[in-house]
Amino acid sequence: MTHRVLLVNPNRMKPPVTPIALDYLADAISRHGIRADVLDLCFHQDWRAAVDAHFAHNAADAVGVTLRNIDDTTFASREFFLPGFKEVTDYLINGAGAPVIVGGSGFSIMPEDVLAYCRLDLGIVGDGEDSLSSLVQKLAAGEDYTSVPGLVYRDAAGFRRNAPGWRSLDGGEVPARSAVDNRRYFAEGGMGSIETKRGCNQGCIYCVDAPSKGRRLRCRSPQAVVSEIDALLAQGVSTLHTCDAEFNLPPSHAEDVCHEIIGRGLGEKVGWYAYASPVPFDGNTAALYRKAGCLGINFGVDSADDGILRALGRDFDIDDLRQTAAACHKQGLVFMYDLLLGGPGETKDSLSRTIHAMKRMSPHRVGAALGIRVFPGTRLSELVLQSGPLESNSNLHGAVADNERLFSPLFYLSAALGDDVPQYLEKLIDSDQRFLFMKPPQAGDMNYNYNDNSCLVEAIRQGYRGAFWDILKRVSERGDAE
Repeated sequence: MTHRVLLVNPNRMKPPVTPIALDYLADAISRHGIRADVLDLCFHQDWRAAVDAHFAHNAADAVGVTLRNIDDTTFASREFFLPGFKEVTDYLINGAGAPVIVGGSGFSIMPEDVLAYCRLDLGIVGDGEDSLSSLVQKLAAGEDYTSVPGLVYRDAAGFRRNAPGWRSLDGGEVPARSAVDNRRYFAEGGMGSIETKRGCNQGCIYCVDAPSKGRRLRCRSPQAVVSEIDALLAQGVSTLHTCDAEFNLPPSHAEDVCHEIIGRGLGEKVGWYAYASPVPFDGNTAALYRKAGCLGINFGVDSADDGILRALGRDFDIDDLRQTAAACHKQGLVFMYDLLLGGPGETKDSLSRTIHAMKRMSPHRVGAALGIRVFPGTRLSELVLQSGPLESNSNLHGAVADNERLFSPLFYLSAALGDDVPQYLEKLIDSDQRFLFMKPPQAGDMNYNYNDNSCLVEAIRQGYRGAFWDILKRVSERGDAE
């Protein structure tokens, strides 16, 4: 008997972001002999009707729901996604008549809290391809499932969590990328997505990549990566964004992927963007990336003050940022420096040094986000919780009452900056159009929160393609989209 799983994407943000995890998951569990159906609620105006229509004609042995983000991680808006997510899981419980299993990068950050909030019993942290298959088979057979890697489950004593089952990615498998409507996501979201590796071995004090992807870098075969790019091109998806934490770590793997793209003659057929570390990165790297079709790089640099960089756990300094910027400019590679401002030790002086340094280095765009989301399991959360009651910590903003588990959106913004820091930062930026400033909503069109961004939606409708920051850059330069 063939088991059947329904995979649900509840993320309805606009512009839409491809649920790549479900595309990979559907392919993997099919290899285990399980039929995978995908119900993508992103494009349904009435998602409840879509759920009803599916179950009117289909059954499922289990329902897997992906949680990509807990909230928008933006100090200015602090939008909490769990209430809407719970509405979906509640409705699925009533309609499916089968276990509802939660997974995804957002879920892996605080799995027990998500399950408790949603009144669910089962979830999987980390890689889900093998674990979900095993769990479904054991559930269907009535066997004990409590040893499944990465499983989080509820028993009489509360929640228990198994260590994740990090899978090897170097086997050369090429996902079919056929379970999700990638062509539509490209048309309405402006780009496709691909993974070249999983994991992050960096030491940033605020980062949650390790719980969801592991601390060890697990690289895919460059040949498999480029075969997947070819499969997406065949679907009409010609602009991609890598989903790696840092595409250029390790540098040799990124270079091998680029050489494979060039060797297959795809450098002029596909355009791609990536997140990357500013080190190691030089002129030869920039030239290779461009030859392989790279259209832009988003470097998460956080600050241009050496003291703040050390406090945030970064392994580079301002001289590295200067050299990387110079390399990109020399090779004509479009790039963005993304700042995460207001962390431990931040003052108006360090803020000023950072903004003025950005202007001198002149990235094509600078993301300037005030406030850092405090997530459990990070060094920043340890610092916060060791400092005493949340309510009396003047560095904290957002949900400070009854939030010791850091479940609801809570942000760190150095009290040394003062209450007027948004205005101070705006004055430092001084209407420089290279800066994309995440500010309170009333601040207007310099806000680059991508969630429900009408400017981006309209630009993509007009034909713009690429990373959202680069679309905003081109819209601003051409002045032809409202």
